[in-house]
Order: sequence, then structure tokens, then C-alpha cells
Amino acid sequence: MPNTEVFLQAVQEGYTFKGEFAVLGAGMLDKAAVPGALVKLPLKTMNRHGLIAGATGTGKTKTLQVIAEALSDASVPVLLMDIKGDLSGIAAAGTDNEKIKERMAVIGTAYKPAAFPVELMTLSNEKGVRLRATVSEFGPILLSKILDLNDTQQGLVSMIFKYCDDHKLALLDLKDFIKVLQFVSNEGKAEIEKEYGKIATTSTGTILRKVIELQQQGADVFFGEPSFEVDDLMRIADDGRGMISVLRVTDMQNRPKLFSTFMLQLLAELYATLPEAGDLDKPKLVMFIDEAHLVFQEATDALLQQIETVIKLIRSKGVGIFFCTQNPQDVPASVLSQLGLKVQHALRAFTAADRKTIKQAAQNYPETEFYKTEELLTQLGIGEALVTMLNEKGIPTPLVHTMLVPPRSRMDVLTDGEIDGIVNSSKLVKKYAAVADTESAYEILNAKLEEAAERTAEEKAAKEEKKASGGGRKEKSTIEKVLDNSVTRQIGRTAANVITRSLLGALGLGGKSRKKSSSWF
Repeated sequence: MPNTEVFLQAVQEGYTFKGEFAVLGAGMLDKAAVPGALVKLPLKTMNRHGLIAGATGTGKTKTLQVIAEALSDASVPVLLMDIKGDLSGIAAAGTDNEKIKERMAVIGTAYKPAAFPVELMTLSNEKGVRLRATVSEFGPILLSKILDLNDTQQGLVSMIFKYCDDHKLALLDLKDFIKVLQFVSNEGKAEIEKEYGKIATTSTGTILRKVIELQQQGADVFFGEPSFEVDDLMRIADDGRGMISVLRVTDMQNRPKLFSTFMLQLLAELYATLPEAGDLDKPKLVMFIDEAHLVFQEATDALLQQIETVIKLIRSKGVGIFFCTQNPQDVPASVLSQLGLKVQHALRAFTAADRKTIKQAAQNYPETEFYKTEELLTQLGIGEALVTMLNEKGIPTPLVHTMLVPPRSRMDVLTDGEIDGIVNSSKLVKKYAAVADTESAYEILNAKLEEAAERTAEEKAAKEEKKASGGGRKEKSTIEKVLDNSVTRQIGRTAANVITRSLLGALGLGGKSRKKSSSWF
């Protein structure tokens, strides 16, 4: 049996940090909390990304809530992607009870209920700040990856963006992009091929079908103006705490491609906008993605590669990303390898496949003399987890079975009245409420086509009017028609020749030898 003193020393040495930290809970040995074995989270390494995993009902969402609260207290802005709709309660104070008192007494810390500054956001028509982005902001490469286009089709998309840039055609929403696609396939094909090269109609048709597929998942609501400014995610509340932005995406479960689209665009925008930060004492922004398998389940290889690349690079911008999902295998291995903090709640073994998954999950964690990780994964209680992270030197800390502290905010959803109160007092809701439909490619090309159609109609009408008013050639008389006949003309030419020859003969100018012939006279 492991020695308690040795365990306590290992936890204290592994989880002692110089900078700011948050207490996650107390280390456990033989299913009992060890007094003084506090498991702490160093804020300096929160931009190294993380994973919160576990079966349904084991407390993943509450762990996410605890970490978000600690970050807000440390003046770090947070973005929570709320898939299930149970994170809005972070805006209201929690309620003390006997179970919480008992747990906090075992851990050795006090429980202080608190509400946190919250901004509610949405990708659809739910209540909250509307998040939008323009097609132009995506750019041809990112848009092509989301549409899963091949190299030829991606080249065509790049050409369309170049044409729109050269001719001042703004690509704001999907109807703009669709209109340009239709234009380059029909009326504008000759003009564009003259400037930019051949266009394959089959490619434009394929791209159009992919855009329509994206529209079917509600992308029309997301693409457009006013475009959301990422700086609004990194606000500090009036009391000095970091603002917690709760993105309510409860309707995204059936629209994974739109969710992936938003995720990738947001990460790309953050990476492009934020300056290099290096190693900060605490991050500029931390994102939590609940039900993270929705990001990856329908993502193409190109999209996964793009996500992996952004996650690797965005750390240097001071942004941390945490994935919350039921099974670590939901996250691609290439992404999983980038996650420094791992909080593993219980897994369930109902089938042989489940046992295999648990064995693989156990291998994701550091070896330890204190636990049999594979067995313990199925025995963890609610509110308990295996925890390992990177310390301030970037070295993984020992794996610890942890009794986690409860959230200080409400562990339930807000009422409709409470949601209305937050929305009505929000400055950002007013800023992004009105949809702007400024003149863009759709309107400009429509006007151009209408002008061409009107010009064609006017020319046709002018010709018909000229013809009707006799402005053309006058109708010939009967004599003119007879004289204009080809047979009449031939007879006339023959008679003229005979008369000419007779006159020349009478004048003695007919030539040296001339046969006698009967005269017509």
C-alpha cells in the first residue's frame, strides 16, 4: 500500500508554483482525500491548452465551470461554448448546502458563492450577441477547406476572390458568393476568361452544391455584417474580473459543419489579429469547447490539419483552448498531443470496445506508483478526476486522483427572466443586433445584369420602331421587280450586245472579218 507521507510530498512538490494559481481540489489516496495535498492549476500554463474528458454525468461541465471561475477571478477573459445549455448559470451565485460543506471541509478550503460577469452570445436567432463574419474575412483558402474542395476548385475560388477584389465587389454573405459563381459561369464567363483564364463549368457547379449544403445547416445566419470583432471577447468587467462570454449553441448538434466553420474562423481571426505574446504570467483569453466531438466528427482531413496548425501556433498569441468531451479518443491524436492539462473523469466499460478504449485512455497519462490507472478510470466518483498538467517549467506534473472543488456559481441554467436581464443590459447586443445589408457583389452584379438587359431591350425596340416607320428601304414597284429579275437582266444584256455589234458594223468598226447574219431589224 502506498505511503501517505510519500504521496503528500509528491503532490506538494509537483503542484507548488511561483506565479498565480487556482485550487482544483485535493489529492486522494485509497479513495480518501489527503489533507494538505492541494492540486493547483498554474495560470501561466493555461495557454498550453487542455482536455476535460469523462462519461456522461461524471462532472465534466462542473470542472469546466470551476476553471472558468478561477480565470475570471484572475482577470482572464473566457469564452464558453455551451452546447447543452447548462453553462449559463455561471452568471448567478451558487447555493451552499450540506454536501458542499462536507466536501470543502475534506478539501480544506472555504466555499464562497459568487456570480460572475457574463455576456450571452449566439450564432443563430437565440437571445444574445449575434456573432457574424463576412465571406471575405474567411478568404479563399479557409473557405475552400471548409467546403472540402480539390486543388482545381480551390484555384477557381481564389480566382473569384481576385476578380472581386479587382472589381470592387464585396463578398459579405453567401448570396454574394453564389451570385458571383453564377455570373462567372454564364454572363461574365467570356470577360473573366479573357482576364484570368479558362473556367470549368463542372467546377463551379460542384462549388455551388457545397455552398448550398452549408446553407442548409444555417450558415446564412452566420455570414454577413456587422462582422464580430474579436477584441470584444477580451473584455474586463467593471469589477476587474475577466468577462465570461457564453456562446449558446444548443442548436448546433445537428449542424456540425457550421460549428466547425465558426470555430476555425474564430481561431484564424484571433491568430491573425493578436500580436505575438511569448510566455505571459497568464493568458489573454481561454476558450472552452464543450462536446468537442462536434468539431471533429464531420471535419475533413484538410480542416483537421488546419485546426491542428492553428492550435499549435495560437499558444504564442496568449490564447488557450480546452476541449471537453466524453472520450479522449474523440479528439484526433495530432490535437491531443498538444494538450498540456488533462482532467479525466470516470469512463464506463459496458463492452469489449469500451475496455479497449479505457486501456488506450490510461496510456495517455504519466505512469504512477500510487494508482493502477486503468482500473481507477472506471471507479472514479462524481466530482472526482485524474489530473495532470504542465508546471511552470513545462514539465508534466504527477498524476493525481483529485477530489474537485464545486463551482461557486449556480450549477443550473438561468431562468428566461434572468437571461432577458443580461441581454437587455448588454452593450454588445445593441452593437451587433441590426443586420447590415450594404451594397455588395449581389447588388452590383444584379444591377449590371439588369442594365445589360435594359440596353438589349432598348436596341431591339429601336430596330422594330425603325422598321415600322419605313425608315428602311422603300417597297419596289411591279416594273422595278420585273426589271430586277435575273432572267430579265440576262435578256437585256443579250439585246444590248446585239444592238452594239450592229451599230459598230454600220460604222465600219466591227473588225477585220465578220460573218453575215440576219438582223433583228
